[in-house]
Amino acid sequence: MKEYTDIFIDFDDTLYDTHGNSVIALRELFNEMNFAQWFDDPEVFYTAYWNANIDLWTRYSKGEITRDYLIVERFRRPLSASGKLEPTKEYCLEVSDRFLELCSSKPGVVEGAHELMEYLKCKGYRIHMCSNGFHEVQYKKLRACGLEKYFDNIILSEDAKVNKPAKEFFEYAFRMTGAEPETTLMIGDNFQTDIMGAMRAGIDAVFFNRYPEYTAPEEGQRVVTSLEELRLIV
Repeated sequence: MKEYTDIFIDFDDTLYDTHGNSVIALRELFNEMNFAQWFDDPEVFYTAYWNANIDLWTRYSKGEITRDYLIVERFRRPLSASGKLEPTKEYCLEVSDRFLELCSSKPGVVEGAHELMEYLKCKGYRIHMCSNGFHEVQYKKLRACGLEKYFDNIILSEDAKVNKPAKEFFEYAFRMTGAEPETTLMIGDNFQTDIMGAMRAGIDAVFFNRYPEYTAPEEGQRVVTSLEELRLIV
């Protein structure tokens, strides 16, 4: 088994249950901001939000859109789906700010996240978060879920000035951590941004296929379907 010294690990939906926490926050947001005045069926709003969110984050990771565009558009689209509202930029920003407050305060993590991080730390690995998430939000999430203490470095795309999967993101991570490609392992739940990005940067990678019913990894790729399985690799 290859010896690694450094672990690059994604945060959202690899360790932090971003999807689960967002589901809760969206319901709170819907009620708090009285979206029922525009939506007879809340599911219309929720479905439109997730469709917009997936599209926008995919485009953001490719550098096709800006952070500011994403923040506005991910609520402009679902709010417009009611057919009763043409939300202004200012209103979308207000909604986004409140949503991020609600979401980033949630402590939920992916099953086994705390146990994995404790295991990695006890094994002597240096652990570095590698995330495309927004700076102010990621630190709030870290404090809320209690995982901050395990990381030696927090590598964010806003600091790197480029998103995963760009090779430049990983080059920045090497500079900031002192890690070497030959002894670094990347772990993440997004095959394109985490796994393909790492492999193009010369890093070994393990795909955390959290939803195997939706994703078929490439042949030969190392895959786990639970965080507990990673103990067989590291």
